[in-house]
Amino acid sequence: MEQLLLLIFLPLAGAIITALAGKSAKIVSTVFSVASLVLALVIACNFIPDASTQFEVNLPWIADLGINFHAGIDGISLLVVLLTNLLVPIIILSSYNHQYKSPAAFYALILFMQTGLLLVFTALDAFLFYIGWEAALIPIYFICAIWGGKDRIRINMKFFVYTIAGSLFMLMGIIYLYLQNPAHNFNIQAFYALNLDSAQQGWVFWAFFIAFAIKMPVFPFHTWQPDTYTAAPAQGTMLLSGIMLKMGIYGVIRWLLPIVPAGVHDWGQLAIVLSIIGIVYASLIAFTQKDAKRLVAYSSIAHVGLISAGIFAFNQQGMQGAMVQMLSHGINVVGLFFVLDIIFSRVKTNKIEELGGIAKVAPQLSIAFLIIVLGTVALPGTNGFIGEFLLLMGVYNYGIWAAAIAGLTIIFGAVYMLRMYQNVMLGQTNSLTITFTDIKGTEKLVLYTICALIIVLGVYPKPVLHLTEASVQHLLEQVNQKLNTVN
Repeated sequence: MEQLLLLIFLPLAGAIITALAGKSAKIVSTVFSVASLVLALVIACNFIPDASTQFEVNLPWIADLGINFHAGIDGISLLVVLLTNLLVPIIILSSYNHQYKSPAAFYALILFMQTGLLLVFTALDAFLFYIGWEAALIPIYFICAIWGGKDRIRINMKFFVYTIAGSLFMLMGIIYLYLQNPAHNFNIQAFYALNLDSAQQGWVFWAFFIAFAIKMPVFPFHTWQPDTYTAAPAQGTMLLSGIMLKMGIYGVIRWLLPIVPAGVHDWGQLAIVLSIIGIVYASLIAFTQKDAKRLVAYSSIAHVGLISAGIFAFNQQGMQGAMVQMLSHGINVVGLFFVLDIIFSRVKTNKIEELGGIAKVAPQLSIAFLIIVLGTVALPGTNGFIGEFLLLMGVYNYGIWAAAIAGLTIIFGAVYMLRMYQNVMLGQTNSLTITFTDIKGTEKLVLYTICALIIVLGVYPKPVLHLTEASVQHLLEQVNQKLNTVN
């Protein structure tokens, strides 16, 4: 219990101390983020990979409303906890060559966001889950609005309105479930045990799905994403793409499927159709992008569409593929945006047509970038392959035509990502890139770490699969049993 409380609140303590640290904020935030990673690894080492909830804490909070501070970790939540605590120090290290105004506020907001994310990924009380959901939104809004690029206020207002609207739908769903619960509490197991009819489950499904689909994002709830990813500072984009969108995926797995299986049965096919439309649409739009950062943003929509389709296919392969791909996508997309941030910091542009020949003057960067691109396009032997293979197998088991169309993400992704790499890194240098300098210092540390993770997880994914297997199997059995009861 103490370990989990420390895991959640260590970043919050770090945020407070960082906010008061002045010029030392960068170092202080790094120390706290690394300490959080070490603690997460200790918890992982002591975790027994079965279907049980471990390190559980259940303390009274607002007793009159049946609200407890109830949190715990199983194989599903541990994976995203590890992802969060792994990427936050990488994201902070990636900022070392930037000089942000008010650095204490900037780094404190990152750690405060980490606290909100950890609440989301460990909450076993719906009220606590909602608090974490909203708490994670506040710091990323300020990070993007204060340190973002051109037109950041308008773009972030759109992002804020989208996510708040989705959150309100989810809040209505949570309140409805609370009112239907004879125990009058927000306990997740009590919500799982509710016997709602198909009509009730249908509207609760949409109340939750809209919130999760906006965060992921799934077509047609995606329109906030490309502009926000482009206008946000590099570290904000990494937080959004690497970790925050996993809140939506995790929400579907932890809260949507087990609570309203009949709603998923009735509307899941539409969710798969929307996911597959998003794959094709985002891929086609990515072909037309002239800005590398926007191209990667649309690429992310396509990859998340495949994860969503795999989840709603609702079988062991699809669910396991979603778990592995959450981890792989987070690592890869942070690597892609960091490379583009390095390029922008040197030549002040991410316009593909203005670049070229960087591999000649920065061979280490070009090799690291190639490894990350190959992981993104799911080359066998990289971390992206096993996740996409399992996802496509899961979608194939659902329907062959769905798998055939969803599989286009691999073909399209390989074309536009490798073409982008060719135009940016290969060819002849020009007046902008001739003076380009290779990576150094913390840039090497971050990129080498990401490349090592891509290769290690690609060659030996067994620990990740073993970590989540029992929890995923238990979830599927639990949902199928409840679905049979409803039917």
